[in-house]
Amino acid sequence: MMLGVKTSGTAVACSHFLSPRAFPPTAVTLRHLNPYCSYRSIKMSAEQIVEHVVLFKAKPDADPSKLAAMVNNLNSLTSLNQVVHLSSGPLIRDRSSSFSFTHLLHSRYNSKSDLADYSAHPDHVSVVKQYVLPMVDDIMAVDWVPIEFSGPTGVPPGSAMRLTFLKLKENLGENEKSQVLSAVGGIKEKFPGIEQLTVGENFSPGRAKGFSIASIAVFKGVDELEALESQTELANEQKEKVKDFLDGVVVVDYAVLPTQSASL
Repeated sequence: MMLGVKTSGTAVACSHFLSPRAFPPTAVTLRHLNPYCSYRSIKMSAEQIVEHVVLFKAKPDADPSKLAAMVNNLNSLTSLNQVVHLSSGPLIRDRSSSFSFTHLLHSRYNSKSDLADYSAHPDHVSVVKQYVLPMVDDIMAVDWVPIEFSGPTGVPPGSAMRLTFLKLKENLGENEKSQVLSAVGGIKEKFPGIEQLTVGENFSPGRAKGFSIASIAVFKGVDELEALESQTELANEQKEKVKDFLDGVVVVDYAVLPTQSASL
């Protein structure tokens, strides 16, 4: 979704892209950081996908039936020609204390122009106006082209996802940014339960609350996602590599409803 809605302030770092635990308060040196590697130098895959994620904060007094109608109508947009994959529903959890997001829309497109056409489509505009805007207090949206993409373009029903959005400190150089991208892109090797990982830089800064790096880790199901909680040592190792570069982190968990279809 491409929504022109006023958003609230930005977040302070509060959770990690693989661990729900907050960053420790003391600064840690980067002596354990792997040698510089430009993750963005990895050869792009032949198939390109544009990721589009919208996080919604439902109004506290929102009628549950109207929230269900919002979700159903968002999911109906999967029929639009521009859409490769689309799924919307309530979050399993929002691990970010600075925000209280309740719902999510995740969709994929073959190009930025397809995303723009989807945004301008009358059906999309109608759903946003009639079903979304009356139900939400806050919205955050992030768009990116994955640095590397492999696997199905659709996320199968029943899958679980951990979505992570990073806000970098001001005036970071390309070296530091590449180190963050490399650390996030390397988590799939550390956590075999991840079936698909996409990482990239946001290209729609006006709607992202200052968050510039995004990732989606896809798991077979909720059980596989929850298994991360027993791997705190590995999560902390990844956290040590990047935390001194970050001003904020948003992490949310989401499950694709079994009744939803996916383009596989």
